[in-house]
Amino acid sequence: MNYFLGIDLGTSAVKCILVAEDGSVAGSHSEEYPLLQPHPGWAEQHPEDWWNQSAACIRGLLAKTGISAAQVAGVGLSGQMHGSVFLDEELKVVRPALLWCDQRTEAECTWIEETIGKQKLGELTGNKALTGFTAPKAVWLKRHEPELFNRTRHLILPKDYVRLQLTGKLGMDVADASGTLLLNVAKRAWSQEVAGALEIPFEWLPPLFESNDIAGHLLPEAAEATGLAAGTPVVAGGGDQACGAVGVGVVRKGIASVALGTSGVVFVHDEECHMDSEFRLHSFCHGVPGKWHRMGVMLSAGGSFQWWRNQFGYEELEKAAKEGRDAYEYLTALAETAPLGSEGLLFLPYLTGERTPHPDPRARGAFVGLNLRHTKAHLTRAVLEGITFGLRDSLELMKESSVEISELRVNGGGARSPFWRQMIADIFGYPVVTVNSTDGPAYGAAVMAASGVLGREISSLCEEWIRVEHRTEPNPENSARYEAYYRLYRSMYPTLRDSFHQLSALAVQQ
Repeated sequence: MNYFLGIDLGTSAVKCILVAEDGSVAGSHSEEYPLLQPHPGWAEQHPEDWWNQSAACIRGLLAKTGISAAQVAGVGLSGQMHGSVFLDEELKVVRPALLWCDQRTEAECTWIEETIGKQKLGELTGNKALTGFTAPKAVWLKRHEPELFNRTRHLILPKDYVRLQLTGKLGMDVADASGTLLLNVAKRAWSQEVAGALEIPFEWLPPLFESNDIAGHLLPEAAEATGLAAGTPVVAGGGDQACGAVGVGVVRKGIASVALGTSGVVFVHDEECHMDSEFRLHSFCHGVPGKWHRMGVMLSAGGSFQWWRNQFGYEELEKAAKEGRDAYEYLTALAETAPLGSEGLLFLPYLTGERTPHPDPRARGAFVGLNLRHTKAHLTRAVLEGITFGLRDSLELMKESSVEISELRVNGGGARSPFWRQMIADIFGYPVVTVNSTDGPAYGAAVMAASGVLGREISSLCEEWIRVEHRTEPNPENSARYEAYYRLYRSMYPTLRDSFHQLSALAVQQ
Protein backbone atom coordinates (compact mmCIF):
# COMPACT_ATOMS: atom_id res chain seq x y z
CA MET A 1 0.00 0.00 0.00
CA ASN A 2 1.16 3.53 -0.73
CA TYR A 3 1.22 6.29 1.87
CA PHE A 4 1.29 10.08 1.81
CA LEU A 5 3.45 12.08 4.21
CA GLY A 6 2.00 15.22 5.78
CA ILE A 7 4.44 17.58 7.50
CA ASP A 8 3.08 20.35 9.75
CA LEU A 9 5.66 22.93 10.79
CA GLY A 10 4.16 24.46 13.93
CA THR A 11 5.33 27.21 16.23
CA SER A 12 6.75 24.90 18.88
CA ALA A 13 7.18 21.59 17.05
CA VAL A 14 7.00 19.81 13.71
CA LYS A 15 4.52 16.96 13.34
CA CYS A 16 4.65 14.29 10.63
CA ILE A 17 1.96 11.76 9.78
CA LEU A 18 1.61 8.99 7.22
CA VAL A 19 -1.81 8.55 5.62
CA ALA A 20 -2.72 5.42 3.66
CA GLU A 21 -4.57 5.39 0.33
CA ASP A 22 -7.83 4.74 2.19
CA GLY A 23 -7.38 7.84 4.36
CA SER A 24 -6.39 6.03 7.56
CA VAL A 25 -3.48 7.35 9.60
CA ALA A 26 -0.66 4.86 9.92
CA GLY A 27 1.28 6.81 12.53
CA SER A 28 2.57 10.18 13.69
CA HIS A 29 5.68 11.62 15.25
CA SER A 30 6.78 15.08 16.41
CA GLU A 31 9.97 16.92 17.29
CA GLU A 32 10.24 20.23 19.16
CA TYR A 33 12.41 23.30 18.58
CA PRO A 34 12.95 26.50 20.57
CA LEU A 35 11.19 29.84 20.27
CA LEU A 36 13.43 32.90 20.64
CA GLN A 37 12.16 36.09 22.30
CA PRO A 38 15.13 38.50 22.31
CA HIS A 39 12.92 41.48 23.27
CA PRO A 40 9.38 41.87 24.66
CA GLY A 41 6.90 41.31 21.83
CA TRP A 42 9.49 39.74 19.52
CA ALA A 43 9.34 36.12 18.35
CA GLU A 44 11.97 34.43 16.18
CA GLN A 45 13.19 30.98 15.17
CA HIS A 46 16.15 29.58 13.31
CA PRO A 47 14.99 28.08 9.99
CA GLU A 48 17.82 25.57 10.26
CA ASP A 49 16.09 24.19 13.37
CA TRP A 50 12.94 23.61 11.33
CA TRP A 51 14.82 21.59 8.76
CA ASN A 52 16.92 19.58 11.21
CA GLN A 53 13.89 18.65 13.31
CA SER A 54 11.75 17.92 10.24
CA ALA A 55 14.38 15.49 8.97
CA ALA A 56 14.57 13.87 12.41
CA CYS A 57 10.77 13.72 12.58
CA ILE A 58 10.50 11.93 9.23
CA ARG A 59 13.18 9.42 10.21
CA GLY A 60 11.45 8.84 13.54
CA LEU A 61 8.08 8.30 11.87
CA LEU A 62 9.44 5.79 9.35
CA ALA A 63 11.16 3.90 12.15
CA LYS A 64 8.05 3.94 14.32
CA THR A 65 5.69 2.68 11.60
CA GLY A 66 8.05 0.37 9.74
CA ILE A 67 6.84 1.85 6.44
CA SER A 68 9.53 1.83 3.77
CA ALA A 69 10.69 4.81 1.75
CA ALA A 70 9.41 3.13 -1.42
CA GLN A 71 5.87 3.13 -0.01
CA VAL A 72 5.81 6.93 0.48
CA ALA A 73 4.25 8.16 -2.76
CA GLY A 74 4.22 11.89 -2.02
CA VAL A 75 4.91 14.63 0.51
CA GLY A 76 2.78 17.63 1.49
CA LEU A 77 3.67 20.51 3.79
CA SER A 78 1.71 22.70 6.15
CA GLY A 79 3.23 25.43 8.24
CA GLN A 80 2.88 28.39 10.54
CA MET A 81 1.93 31.37 8.39
CA HIS A 82 3.48 34.82 7.85
CA GLY A 83 6.97 34.05 9.19
CA SER A 84 9.63 35.90 7.19
CA VAL A 85 12.57 33.81 5.99
CA PHE A 86 15.20 36.03 4.36
CA LEU A 87 17.68 34.24 2.09
CA ASP A 88 20.80 35.50 0.32
CA GLU A 89 21.95 34.81 -3.22
CA GLU A 90 23.23 31.37 -2.23
CA LEU A 91 19.90 30.51 -0.52
CA LYS A 92 21.48 30.81 2.93
CA VAL A 93 19.51 32.24 5.85
CA VAL A 94 20.33 35.92 6.46
CA ARG A 95 18.89 36.17 10.00
CA PRO A 96 16.49 34.30 12.30
CA ALA A 97 12.94 34.30 10.92
CA LEU A 98 10.41 36.78 12.31
CA LEU A 99 7.28 34.80 13.24
CA TRP A 100 3.53 35.30 12.95
CA CYS A 101 3.28 36.27 16.63
CA ASP A 102 6.07 38.86 16.45
CA GLN A 103 4.66 42.30 17.27
CA ARG A 104 7.58 44.64 16.50
CA THR A 105 6.15 46.11 13.29
CA GLU A 106 3.37 48.40 14.53
CA ALA A 107 5.07 51.51 13.09
CA GLU A 108 5.68 49.74 9.78
CA CYS A 109 2.01 48.76 9.52
CA THR A 110 0.97 52.37 10.05
CA TRP A 111 3.41 53.49 7.34
CA ILE A 112 2.15 50.84 4.90
CA GLU A 113 -1.46 51.92 5.29
CA GLU A 114 -0.50 55.59 4.96
CA THR A 115 1.63 54.88 1.89
CA ILE A 116 -0.88 52.77 -0.04
CA GLY A 117 -4.11 53.81 1.66
CA LYS A 118 -6.19 51.48 3.84
CA GLN A 119 -8.97 51.03 1.32
CA LYS A 120 -6.64 50.45 -1.63
CA LEU A 121 -4.51 48.01 0.35
CA GLY A 122 -7.61 46.08 1.38
CA GLU A 123 -8.95 45.94 -2.16
CA LEU A 124 -5.64 44.60 -3.48
CA THR A 125 -4.73 42.15 -0.72
CA GLY A 126 -8.06 41.48 1.03
CA ASN A 127 -6.58 42.53 4.36
CA LYS A 128 -5.36 45.28 6.65
CA ALA A 129 -1.68 45.75 7.44
CA LEU A 130 -1.18 43.67 10.58
CA THR A 131 1.95 43.14 12.64
CA GLY A 132 1.92 39.39 12.10
CA PHE A 133 2.03 39.63 8.31
CA THR A 134 5.14 39.23 6.19
CA ALA A 135 5.45 42.52 4.27
CA PRO A 136 5.71 44.68 7.43
CA LYS A 137 8.61 42.49 8.54
CA ALA A 138 10.46 43.16 5.28
CA VAL A 139 9.91 46.90 5.78
CA TRP A 140 11.20 46.56 9.35
CA LEU A 141 14.32 44.80 8.10
CA LYS A 142 15.02 47.62 5.65
CA ARG A 143 14.60 50.25 8.38
CA HIS A 144 16.42 48.56 11.23
CA GLU A 145 18.89 46.10 9.67
CA PRO A 146 19.66 47.64 6.24
CA GLU A 147 22.84 45.64 5.77
CA LEU A 148 20.85 42.40 6.06
CA PHE A 149 18.11 43.78 3.80
CA ASN A 150 20.74 44.51 1.16
CA ARG A 151 22.06 40.93 1.41
CA THR A 152 18.60 39.47 0.93
CA ARG A 153 17.61 38.07 -2.47
CA HIS A 154 14.64 35.84 -1.62
CA LEU A 155 11.68 36.03 0.78
CA ILE A 156 9.81 32.81 1.64
CA LEU A 157 7.64 31.38 4.42
CA PRO A 158 8.54 28.76 7.06
CA LYS A 159 7.29 25.58 5.38
CA ASP A 160 8.74 26.79 2.05
CA TYR A 161 12.17 26.69 3.65
CA VAL A 162 11.68 23.02 4.53
CA ARG A 163 10.48 22.30 0.99
CA LEU A 164 13.54 24.14 -0.35
CA GLN A 165 15.76 21.76 1.62
CA LEU A 166 13.77 18.78 0.34
CA THR A 167 13.72 19.76 -3.34
CA GLY A 168 16.19 22.57 -3.93
CA LYS A 169 13.32 24.59 -5.45
CA LEU A 170 11.92 27.95 -4.35
CA GLY A 171 8.15 28.32 -4.33
CA MET A 172 5.06 29.31 -2.37
CA ASP A 173 1.39 28.32 -2.56
CA VAL A 174 -1.27 30.99 -2.97
CA ALA A 175 -3.01 30.04 0.30
CA ASP A 176 0.07 30.78 2.40
CA ALA A 177 1.06 33.71 0.18
CA SER A 178 -2.28 35.34 1.04
CA GLY A 179 -0.87 36.16 4.48
CA THR A 180 2.16 38.04 3.18
CA LEU A 181 0.22 41.24 2.30
CA LEU A 182 1.94 41.02 -1.08
CA LEU A 183 -0.59 38.86 -2.94
CA ASN A 184 -3.53 40.08 -4.99
CA VAL A 185 -5.87 37.57 -3.38
CA ALA A 186 -8.68 37.91 -5.91
CA LYS A 187 -6.28 37.30 -8.84
CA ARG A 188 -4.15 34.68 -6.99
CA ALA A 189 -1.01 36.50 -8.18
CA TRP A 190 1.73 38.68 -6.66
CA SER A 191 0.82 42.37 -6.52
CA GLN A 192 3.50 44.38 -8.28
CA GLU A 193 1.69 47.53 -7.14
CA VAL A 194 2.00 46.69 -3.43
CA ALA A 195 5.57 45.39 -3.66
CA GLY A 196 6.61 48.48 -5.61
CA ALA A 197 4.97 50.90 -3.18
CA LEU A 198 6.72 49.20 -0.24
CA GLU A 199 10.07 49.03 -2.10
CA ILE A 200 10.24 45.27 -1.66
CA PRO A 201 12.08 43.90 -4.73
CA PHE A 202 9.61 41.96 -6.84
CA GLU A 203 12.31 39.44 -7.75
CA TRP A 204 12.44 38.40 -4.07
CA LEU A 205 9.04 36.73 -4.46
CA PRO A 206 9.09 33.04 -5.46
CA PRO A 207 7.00 31.21 -8.08
CA LEU A 208 3.38 30.58 -7.02
CA PHE A 209 1.52 27.27 -6.95
CA GLU A 210 -1.85 25.86 -5.99
CA SER A 211 -1.61 23.70 -2.88
CA ASN A 212 -1.80 20.35 -4.70
CA ASP A 213 0.68 21.27 -7.46
CA ILE A 214 3.84 19.18 -7.50
CA ALA A 215 6.49 21.80 -6.70
CA GLY A 216 9.57 19.58 -6.83
CA HIS A 217 11.07 16.17 -6.16
CA LEU A 218 13.23 14.93 -3.32
CA LEU A 219 16.96 15.60 -3.71
CA PRO A 220 19.44 12.76 -3.05
CA GLU A 221 20.94 14.63 -0.09
CA ALA A 222 17.46 15.23 1.35
CA ALA A 223 16.68 11.53 0.88
CA GLU A 224 19.78 10.67 2.90
CA ALA A 225 18.81 13.12 5.66
CA THR A 226 15.18 11.97 5.94
CA GLY A 227 15.20 8.31 4.97
CA LEU A 228 12.79 8.96 2.09
CA ALA A 229 13.47 7.98 -1.51
CA ALA A 230 15.13 10.40 -3.91
CA GLY A 231 12.70 11.65 -6.53
CA THR A 232 9.61 11.45 -4.28
CA PRO A 233 7.10 14.13 -5.41
CA VAL A 234 6.62 17.09 -3.05
CA VAL A 235 3.49 19.24 -3.47
CA ALA A 236 3.33 22.93 -2.60
CA GLY A 237 1.10 22.46 0.45
CA GLY A 238 -0.42 25.37 2.36
CA GLY A 239 -0.52 27.53 5.42
CA ASP A 240 -1.60 25.74 8.57
CA GLN A 241 -5.10 27.20 8.56
CA ALA A 242 -5.89 26.22 4.97
CA CYS A 243 -4.40 22.77 5.57
CA GLY A 244 -6.26 22.41 8.85
CA ALA A 245 -9.54 23.25 7.14
CA VAL A 246 -8.88 20.67 4.43
CA GLY A 247 -7.92 18.23 7.17
CA VAL A 248 -11.40 18.43 8.72
CA GLY A 249 -13.30 18.69 5.43
CA VAL A 250 -14.15 22.40 5.30
CA VAL A 251 -14.17 22.36 1.50
CA ARG A 252 -17.76 23.42 0.80
CA LYS A 253 -20.18 26.13 1.91
CA GLY A 254 -22.09 25.81 5.15
CA ILE A 255 -19.32 24.23 7.23
CA ALA A 256 -17.06 26.31 9.46
CA SER A 257 -14.03 25.18 11.40
CA VAL A 258 -12.77 26.31 14.78
CA ALA A 259 -9.07 25.62 15.23
CA LEU A 260 -7.86 25.51 18.82
CA GLY A 261 -4.11 25.72 18.39
CA THR A 262 -1.69 28.24 19.90
CA SER A 263 -3.78 30.78 18.00
CA GLY A 264 -7.50 30.35 17.47
CA VAL A 265 -9.16 30.52 14.07
CA VAL A 266 -12.73 30.55 12.80
CA PHE A 267 -12.69 29.60 9.11
CA VAL A 268 -15.36 29.44 6.38
CA HIS A 269 -15.14 28.24 2.78
CA ASP A 270 -15.96 30.63 -0.10
CA GLU A 271 -16.65 29.65 -3.69
CA GLU A 272 -15.67 33.17 -4.79
CA CYS A 273 -13.47 35.90 -3.34
CA HIS A 274 -15.48 37.86 -0.74
CA MET A 275 -14.04 40.65 1.38
CA ASP A 276 -15.32 42.16 4.59
CA SER A 277 -16.18 45.81 3.89
CA GLU A 278 -13.92 46.98 6.73
CA PHE A 279 -11.35 44.17 6.25
CA ARG A 280 -11.88 42.96 9.82
CA LEU A 281 -11.83 39.34 8.62
CA HIS A 282 -9.00 37.91 6.55
CA SER A 283 -9.84 37.07 2.93
CA PHE A 284 -7.38 34.44 1.69
CA CYS A 285 -7.02 31.91 -1.10
CA HIS A 286 -8.08 28.44 0.05
CA GLY A 287 -5.93 25.33 -0.22
CA VAL A 288 -8.63 24.04 -2.58
CA PRO A 289 -7.60 25.22 -6.08
CA GLY A 290 -9.69 28.11 -7.36
CA LYS A 291 -11.49 28.65 -4.03
CA TRP A 292 -11.16 31.20 -1.21
CA HIS A 293 -11.90 31.49 2.47
CA ARG A 294 -12.54 34.04 5.18
CA MET A 295 -11.24 33.70 8.69
CA GLY A 296 -10.90 35.49 11.99
CA VAL A 297 -7.79 34.95 14.08
CA MET A 298 -7.20 35.42 17.80
CA LEU A 299 -3.54 35.27 18.73
CA SER A 300 -3.71 33.45 22.08
CA ALA A 301 -6.35 30.72 22.15
CA GLY A 302 -4.62 27.50 23.15
CA GLY A 303 -1.69 29.78 23.95
CA SER A 304 -3.68 31.32 26.81
CA PHE A 305 -4.53 27.88 28.20
CA GLN A 306 -0.90 26.83 27.83
CA TRP A 307 0.21 29.93 29.73
CA TRP A 308 -2.27 29.14 32.50
CA ARG A 309 -1.07 25.53 32.67
CA ASN A 310 2.63 26.46 32.73
CA GLN A 311 2.32 29.24 35.32
CA PHE A 312 -0.42 27.94 37.61
CA GLY A 313 -0.87 24.24 36.81
CA TYR A 314 2.04 22.87 38.82
CA GLU A 315 -0.08 20.26 40.59
CA GLU A 316 -1.66 19.10 37.33
CA LEU A 317 1.69 18.95 35.54
CA GLU A 318 3.22 16.91 38.36
CA LYS A 319 0.24 14.56 38.50
CA ALA A 320 0.24 14.14 34.72
CA ALA A 321 3.94 13.28 34.72
CA LYS A 322 3.40 10.60 37.37
CA GLU A 323 0.33 9.06 35.75
CA GLY A 324 1.33 9.41 32.11
CA ARG A 325 -1.63 11.62 31.24
CA ASP A 326 -2.18 15.15 29.90
CA ALA A 327 -2.25 18.03 32.40
CA TYR A 328 -4.96 19.70 30.33
CA GLU A 329 -7.32 16.82 31.22
CA TYR A 330 -6.99 17.62 34.91
CA LEU A 331 -7.40 21.36 34.30
CA THR A 332 -10.56 20.98 32.21
CA ALA A 333 -11.97 18.61 34.84
CA LEU A 334 -11.22 21.27 37.46
CA ALA A 335 -12.90 23.96 35.33
CA GLU A 336 -16.00 21.79 35.06
CA THR A 337 -16.51 22.03 38.84
CA ALA A 338 -16.98 25.81 38.61
CA PRO A 339 -20.37 27.25 37.61
CA LEU A 340 -21.17 28.71 34.19
CA GLY A 341 -19.81 32.25 34.02
CA SER A 342 -17.26 31.50 36.75
CA GLU A 343 -19.37 33.44 39.27
CA GLY A 344 -19.00 36.77 37.49
CA LEU A 345 -15.39 36.43 36.34
CA LEU A 346 -14.19 37.30 32.83
CA PHE A 347 -10.81 36.59 31.24
CA LEU A 348 -9.52 38.63 28.30
CA PRO A 349 -7.13 36.43 26.28
CA TYR A 350 -5.02 39.19 24.69
CA LEU A 351 -1.72 37.87 26.03
CA THR A 352 0.21 38.59 22.83
CA GLY A 353 -1.91 41.45 21.53
CA GLU A 354 -4.87 40.68 19.31
CA ARG A 355 -5.84 40.46 15.66
CA THR A 356 -9.59 39.82 15.19
CA PRO A 357 -11.66 41.85 15.84
CA HIS A 358 -9.19 44.18 17.58
CA PRO A 359 -6.02 44.54 15.44
CA ASP A 360 -3.98 45.82 18.38
CA PRO A 361 -0.47 44.60 19.27
CA ARG A 362 -0.71 46.48 22.58
CA ALA A 363 -3.88 44.78 23.81
CA ARG A 364 -3.22 42.88 27.03
CA GLY A 365 -4.79 40.04 28.99
CA ALA A 366 -6.85 40.54 32.13
CA PHE A 367 -9.07 38.91 34.72
CA VAL A 368 -12.06 41.16 35.44
CA GLY A 369 -14.42 40.62 38.37
CA LEU A 370 -12.18 38.79 40.86
CA ASN A 371 -13.42 38.38 44.43
CA LEU A 372 -12.52 36.32 47.48
CA ARG A 373 -14.84 33.48 46.51
CA HIS A 374 -12.92 32.75 43.33
CA THR A 375 -10.78 29.64 43.34
CA LYS A 376 -8.40 28.09 40.85
CA ALA A 377 -11.38 26.24 39.36
CA HIS A 378 -13.16 29.53 38.67
CA LEU A 379 -10.10 31.07 37.08
CA THR A 380 -9.46 28.00 34.94
CA ARG A 381 -13.04 28.00 33.67
CA ALA A 382 -12.82 31.76 33.04
CA VAL A 383 -9.75 31.18 30.84
CA LEU A 384 -11.65 28.67 28.71
CA GLU A 385 -14.74 30.88 28.54
CA GLY A 386 -12.65 33.93 27.62
CA ILE A 387 -10.94 32.06 24.78
CA THR A 388 -14.34 30.93 23.48
CA PHE A 389 -15.83 34.42 23.72
CA GLY A 390 -12.85 35.71 21.75
CA LEU A 391 -13.45 33.12 19.03
CA ARG A 392 -17.13 34.04 18.89
CA ASP A 393 -16.10 37.61 17.99
CA SER A 394 -14.98 36.27 14.60
CA LEU A 395 -18.20 34.32 14.15
CA GLU A 396 -20.24 37.49 14.75
CA LEU A 397 -18.35 39.26 11.96
CA MET A 398 -19.14 36.37 9.63
CA LYS A 399 -22.81 36.46 10.55
CA GLU A 400 -22.83 40.17 9.68
CA SER A 401 -21.57 39.16 6.22
CA SER A 402 -24.50 36.71 5.84
CA VAL A 403 -22.25 33.66 5.88
CA GLU A 404 -24.35 30.49 6.10
CA ILE A 405 -23.20 28.04 8.78
CA SER A 406 -24.85 24.74 9.63
CA GLU A 407 -22.16 23.20 11.84
CA LEU A 408 -18.76 23.89 13.39
CA ARG A 409 -15.96 21.40 12.99
CA VAL A 410 -13.58 21.76 15.93
CA ASN A 411 -9.98 20.66 15.71
CA GLY A 412 -6.78 21.12 17.68
CA GLY A 413 -5.94 20.14 21.24
CA GLY A 414 -9.12 21.60 22.75
CA ALA A 415 -11.28 19.45 20.50
CA ARG A 416 -10.43 16.43 22.66
CA SER A 417 -12.35 17.84 25.62
CA PRO A 418 -16.13 17.09 25.68
CA PHE A 419 -16.50 19.85 28.29
CA TRP A 420 -14.88 22.48 26.06
CA ARG A 421 -16.83 21.26 23.00
CA GLN A 422 -20.08 21.75 24.90
CA MET A 423 -18.94 25.21 25.99
CA ILE A 424 -18.22 26.15 22.36
CA ALA A 425 -21.63 24.85 21.24
CA ASP A 426 -23.36 26.81 24.01
CA ILE A 427 -21.48 30.08 23.44
CA PHE A 428 -21.59 29.93 19.63
CA GLY A 429 -25.13 28.56 19.41
CA TYR A 430 -24.28 25.99 16.71
CA PRO A 431 -23.76 22.21 16.69
CA VAL A 432 -20.12 21.28 17.21
CA VAL A 433 -18.73 18.17 15.55
CA THR A 434 -15.43 16.34 15.52
CA VAL A 435 -14.24 14.15 12.68
CA ASN A 436 -12.12 11.05 12.36
CA SER A 437 -9.08 13.05 11.18
CA THR A 438 -7.56 14.48 14.36
CA ASP A 439 -4.23 15.60 12.95
CA GLY A 440 -5.60 18.79 11.38
CA PRO A 441 -2.97 20.61 9.28
CA ALA A 442 -0.72 17.57 8.88
CA TYR A 443 -3.68 15.53 7.62
CA GLY A 444 -4.64 18.32 5.22
CA ALA A 445 -1.08 18.38 3.89
CA ALA A 446 -1.27 14.64 3.27
CA VAL A 447 -4.60 15.11 1.44
CA MET A 448 -2.93 17.72 -0.77
CA ALA A 449 -0.06 15.32 -1.49
CA ALA A 450 -2.49 12.55 -2.44
CA SER A 451 -4.45 14.96 -4.65
CA GLY A 452 -1.34 16.04 -6.53
CA VAL A 453 0.12 12.57 -6.98
CA LEU A 454 -3.13 10.72 -7.73
CA GLY A 455 -4.68 13.48 -9.82
CA ARG A 456 -7.84 13.58 -7.68
CA GLU A 457 -9.73 16.65 -6.45
CA ILE A 458 -9.09 17.66 -2.84
CA SER A 459 -12.83 17.93 -2.14
CA SER A 460 -13.40 14.41 -3.47
CA LEU A 461 -10.72 12.95 -1.20
CA CYS A 462 -12.15 14.83 1.79
CA GLU A 463 -15.64 13.46 1.14
CA GLU A 464 -14.21 9.94 0.93
CA TRP A 465 -11.76 10.05 3.83
CA ILE A 466 -13.32 12.35 6.44
CA ARG A 467 -16.31 11.33 8.57
CA VAL A 468 -18.16 13.03 11.44
CA GLU A 469 -17.68 11.07 14.67
CA HIS A 470 -19.14 13.14 17.52
CA ARG A 471 -21.84 15.82 17.51
CA THR A 472 -22.57 18.21 20.38
CA GLU A 473 -25.77 20.24 20.32
CA PRO A 474 -25.99 23.61 22.11
CA ASN A 475 -27.90 23.67 25.40
CA PRO A 476 -30.51 26.46 24.97
CA GLU A 477 -30.54 27.33 28.68
CA ASN A 478 -26.75 27.63 28.82
CA SER A 479 -26.70 29.62 25.58
CA ALA A 480 -29.15 32.14 27.01
CA ARG A 481 -27.10 32.58 30.18
CA TYR A 482 -23.87 32.96 28.22
CA GLU A 483 -25.38 35.81 26.15
CA ALA A 484 -25.22 38.19 29.12
CA TYR A 485 -21.60 37.28 29.81
CA TYR A 486 -20.67 37.63 26.15
CA ARG A 487 -22.18 41.13 25.94
CA LEU A 488 -20.08 42.17 28.93
CA TYR A 489 -17.00 40.53 27.40
CA ARG A 490 -17.44 42.54 24.19
CA SER A 491 -17.54 45.77 26.22
CA MET A 492 -14.26 45.08 28.02
CA TYR A 493 -11.72 45.84 25.27
CA PRO A 494 -13.11 49.31 24.38
CA THR A 495 -13.25 50.13 28.10
CA LEU A 496 -9.68 49.01 28.84
CA ARG A 497 -7.95 49.88 25.55
CA ASP A 498 -6.28 53.08 26.75
CA SER A 499 -5.15 51.40 29.97
CA PHE A 500 -3.65 48.52 27.97
CA HIS A 501 -1.69 50.97 25.82
CA GLN A 502 -0.40 52.89 28.84
CA LEU A 503 0.71 49.68 30.55
CA SER A 504 2.42 48.55 27.35
CA ALA A 505 4.31 51.84 27.18
CA LEU A 506 5.37 51.60 30.83
CA ALA A 507 6.65 48.03 30.29
CA VAL A 508 8.82 49.15 27.37
CA GLN A 509 10.42 51.85 29.53
CA GLN A 510 11.66 49.32 32.10
